[in-house]
Amino acid sequence: MTTPLLIDIDDLLDFLVPLLNTPSPTGWTEAAITLCEQRFARFGAPIRTHKGALVLTIPGRSGDAPRGITAHVDTLGAMVKEIKPNGRLKLTKIGGFAWNTIEGEGCTIFTHDGGQVRGSLLLNQASSHIFGAATGETKRDDDALEVRLDARTRSAEETRALGIGVGDVVAFDPRVEVGAAGFVRSRHLDDKAAVACVYAALAALERAGERPAQRTTIHISNYEEVGHGAASGWPADLVELLTVDMAAVGPGQASDEFSACICVKDSGGPYHPDMNRKLRDLATAAGIPHTVDIYPYYGSDGEAYWRAGGDVRVGLVGPGVDASHNYERTHRQSLVHTAQLLAEYIRQ
Repeated sequence: MTTPLLIDIDDLLDFLVPLLNTPSPTGWTEAAITLCEQRFARFGAPIRTHKGALVLTIPGRSGDAPRGITAHVDTLGAMVKEIKPNGRLKLTKIGGFAWNTIEGEGCTIFTHDGGQVRGSLLLNQASSHIFGAATGETKRDDDALEVRLDARTRSAEETRALGIGVGDVVAFDPRVEVGAAGFVRSRHLDDKAAVACVYAALAALERAGERPAQRTTIHISNYEEVGHGAASGWPADLVELLTVDMAAVGPGQASDEFSACICVKDSGGPYHPDMNRKLRDLATAAGIPHTVDIYPYYGSDGEAYWRAGGDVRVGLVGPGVDASHNYERTHRQSLVHTAQLLAEYIRQ
């Protein structure tokens, strides 16, 4: 039986909350990557890839079987597809979510000339006092929703005069809340919660005066939600890759909001059996509460690297997140236990 390292949950949350509040839809991650760069700099000298990801290599006690750990900072979002004749915006989605999960949410449009305009995503027929039953019966799809801008505009020309154009990025409000019961509610816990867990695990090793067992490359990717985030940016001699991403909580799933969750198979197939076994054994030996689960509608950055030709053993672990790709929620315990399992993996 080993003793897991202590995780400073306050330090973890002091990173996580600002990160959640930093808009970073895929393709618009500069501010979030900069925040990660500032926090991870305590462990070494991070570099940027041409693609915009953040990479940090930490020397280990050995370098004969180098390891990688990846988590992604990019989130779901949208882009302006069309400025409608009424001055409102039609969007195209970034990432895989259903329109009904963000209906009524506030948003920010980041214009191509550096401006910001606030708005709300609404059904075209939003008012039941005007449209009656159609408000509830209308199918939520690309054509049924629009952004109502917080600006005096009733025409496409007036909206263009605000600096808004096709291709401008739209970020949806996270609405972060850390409650007294230990729950953390926010959009985009996928996957910023995992980024904070990686940070907290490294901080725990640092406080304990320990080094990684192997040379370890940390990769904070910025294109995961569209399928190719961590497909590049790795050293050629990498042997193992541990992906850290949110675990899906819901009916039929073993994952919960209080444990470290190990995924052994998802839509891309099974993860490497050696990694699955290692993660289970590390959690059991350290007495870390954990679950083992399978996610049928899920893919990860580890699989992106496999598909890009990466010859590595890949595993997946993460904190349990309820209502994934919706208004998400996790608990402090899951964040702590995930960070502890990451620390065990890094140190052994």
